[in-house]
Amino acid sequence: MIDITVRRSVPADHSEIERLAALDSARPPRGPALVAESGSHMLAALPIGSGRPIADPFEPTAEIVALLQLRAEQMQEAVESRSLAERMRSLFRPRPTHVRA
Repeated sequence: MIDITVRRSVPADHSEIERLAALDSARPPRGPALVAESGSHMLAALPIGSGRPIADPFEPTAEIVALLQLRAEQMQEAVESRSLAERMRSLFRPRPTHVRA
């Protein structure tokens, strides 16, 4: 078993993501991505929003890509849940009243 870290990409990851994309014969994601790494070695990346995952073809990464997809789904559900909660709270917020004296 290896330790895997899943995190959002940062600008400093750009060259490592490009290297990973080149290994996978793919284009690097244009925007933010989730990345999976072991130690300092990036194994896979998944664009946030849309796009196909990229992974190191010389490593067993199917389960790692599945982990990235699961985390992306969790993040999306959290956004949708927060959005629903905000809409519900707005229904119960007191509205300003205009009283004429």
